[in-house]
Amino acid sequence: MDFDHILNWKLKKGSHPFPGKSGGTCINEAAIVAAGFKYQPVHSVEHMPVCFSRPICRLAMKLNDSATDAERQQLLPFVTRLACADTPEVEAERTAYIASRSRGCRTFQEQLQVLEGALMIGRQADDVTPDLAITRMQQVQSRASERTSLRVFSSWFKGTEVA
Repeated sequence: MDFDHILNWKLKKGSHPFPGKSGGTCINEAAIVAAGFKYQPVHSVEHMPVCFSRPICRLAMKLNDSATDAERQQLLPFVTRLACADTPEVEAERTAYIASRSRGCRTFQEQLQVLEGALMIGRQADDVTPDLAITRMQQVQSRASERTSLRVFSSWFKGTEVA
């Protein structure tokens, strides 16, 4: 899938008590909502539901928190892919893969490639349709107190708008 934006969701550095109308969460917090769980702040990967891969979420958190604001938004396509926990052996393989490939990575783009490679190991996350993920994200945004217009927003797919 090619995601330009998830609603008005904006990935931000660190953990957040509750997203505003414009999103405002880290990648792992957004992934929890997209997977259908109740919103919760994520201070460490141990706070993630058990269906989320710890090594992958750890790398995603590292990328989220070390990226510039512009780079961080490149993580949006990964939001629906983090709920992919597997057997302890597969999780160990992911950990080793990430450790071995991250040593020489200096740029955000190189680290993003490590994330992509780690996601190819083992079980893949269940497909979440764009409409379902949009609905889940809208529900969280609608409970936010921050006043932001959501009259028209970009859909996940280029060239499509949802009102």
